[in-house]
Amino acid sequence: MSIDTTATEFLRPQPTGDSELLKQLPFLPGLKDFLMLRQVHALEHGTVWILSEDGTKNGQRMSFSPTRTDNETLGGLSTEKGFYLYGEVPLQQLQRGVSIALQRFREGEWDLAVHPRCGTNVSVALLLSAGFTLGSHVVLPKDPISQLLGMGLGMTLASTLAPDIGQLTQKYLTTAVPFNLELENIYATTDLWGRRANFVQLRWRNLQ
Repeated sequence: MSIDTTATEFLRPQPTGDSELLKQLPFLPGLKDFLMLRQVHALEHGTVWILSEDGTKNGQRMSFSPTRTDNETLGGLSTEKGFYLYGEVPLQQLQRGVSIALQRFREGEWDLAVHPRCGTNVSVALLLSAGFTLGSHVVLPKDPISQLLGMGLGMTLASTLAPDIGQLTQKYLTTAVPFNLELENIYATTDLWGRRANFVQLRWRNLQ
């Protein structure tokens, strides 16, 4: 087996991976909440993608094109118990969207977990900008022109790299394929800031 194949298999999501991790490290505080949050985050993104497709209104199964449709009126916020979905979506349509997203994930459509409007991308962009700006300040001469050029170059480089690094960060750190999640309930509510939303309550199931 080649090195590339071995690396691919190592990074390939395993349905029982998080369940096994909990069995091995039951003493680690907050581990289940962290694993749950990553999976919820992925399902939030997947649900937004599904709801952005016109076909979900009629319960139809649609194949995604390479460039997915993104409904910018929809947004989400994940917690360790479920996620808030912002936007005018009927509860029945939202329930169908969550169910389809779970099905698609389990069928191998794992890139549903990555979304371009995720806050992870913003955080990565800010960190890169700060890092490159600080680096240019330390490395370059201290005259104003050099510092301004360095700052501009750093911000340009950060904006160029941020989308790809943000996607990788989502894929391998802030989200995980929701193999362990089941839909428990959906209800209208308000979030911590008083904004109206639907809350998708999820439960964890251990896999053998």
